[in-house]
Amino acid sequence: MRKFDIRNIKIRKVNVEDLDDRMLLANLYLTQGLTLIIGIAWLLFQGRNPFVLFELPEDWSFAIWGAGLAALVLVFDLAISRFVPEEASDDGGINEKLFRNRPVWHIAALSLIVAVCEETLFRGAIQHALGPYWTSILFAAIHVRYLRHWVPTGMVFGISYGLGWIMIQTGTILAPILAHFLVDLTMGCIIRFRREQE
Repeated sequence: MRKFDIRNIKIRKVNVEDLDDRMLLANLYLTQGLTLIIGIAWLLFQGRNPFVLFELPEDWSFAIWGAGLAALVLVFDLAISRFVPEEASDDGGINEKLFRNRPVWHIAALSLIVAVCEETLFRGAIQHALGPYWTSILFAAIHVRYLRHWVPTGMVFGISYGLGWIMIQTGTILAPILAHFLVDLTMGCIIRFRREQE
């Protein structure tokens, strides 16, 4: 019987074009599932009820905050893209590969899954422990594909801080979930239909 030796593990860089669609989706679903599990576990460790976190408030103003932040992010992103060269905001082609041939219903489903899972962990659990600033640093760090360029890293940090701020203002996680969902859905559809026109 062969003994396991950790020194024999080899890590190689994978090019996004080497991933087929099924592998990319499996990776996305797996990482989001782990994110949700960690978020719920952290909430329970904090002695907080995850179901209470998602209660619908009586006041629907959270929807205005969420939609407003999403609109602001999208306007800012589109303005930046006019002045910043494409290579300075390159994410390695992940978003392009993920959304370019996807039907709109699947883009919406992916956007909702990502918004719920990431906001549960970051705004629900981590921000409760560390506050919006350090949470935003962690949020930017896990979006590792953007770290090669300062423009998208700065944007991810700013968006994260905005998501944390609207959660504080509204008192509900539903505001950042809505904003996150709308940003991802819109950007996914832009990628999808821009590709179709080309």
